[in-house]
Amino acid sequence: MTEVLLENSPKKVLEIGTGSGYQAAVLAILGLEVYTVERIGDLLRQARKRLRQLGLNVRSKHDDGRIGWAEHGPYDGIIVTAAAPALVPVLVEQLAVGGQLVAPVGGSGSQSLVRLVKREDGSVEETTLAPVVFVPLLSGTLD
Repeated sequence: MTEVLLENSPKKVLEIGTGSGYQAAVLAILGLEVYTVERIGDLLRQARKRLRQLGLNVRSKHDDGRIGWAEHGPYDGIIVTAAAPALVPVLVEQLAVGGQLVAPVGGSGSQSLVRLVKREDGSVEETTLAPVVFVPLLSGTLD
C-alpha cells in the first residue's frame, strides 16, 4: 500500500486507522507530512507515545475515520487500513487533484485493494490491485 501511495510523490498524506502507529511512522520517516485518524482512543494514545519516543512529527486525531480530516485537506495521498463495503465519498472529496487513495474495499467474503486517482474534473480513475483481507472500517469512536 505504501509503495502504491508513493508512486505520485505525495507531500501530505492522510492515514485512516492509526493502529499501532507503524504505518504513520513509516510515512513520516519517508519525509511526508502525516495526518492520522484512529477511532479507538487507547490505541491512539499508545501510538502517540510511540511516535513521540521516535521523535516523529505526526498529527493524530481521535475520531471516526469514515469522515476523514477535512480541515487539513486536500491530501496528496490517502491510505485506508480497514475495509469499507464501498469507497467512502467524503474521503475521495478530501483528495487533491492528481492525488491517490489506496484502500481495501468489500465485505467479509471478498475484498480488493483499490487505487483511486482524482482527475482535474473531480472524477476518479479506479484500479483494482489485488485481493486482500482487512478488518472492517467501522463508524464511531471508542475510548
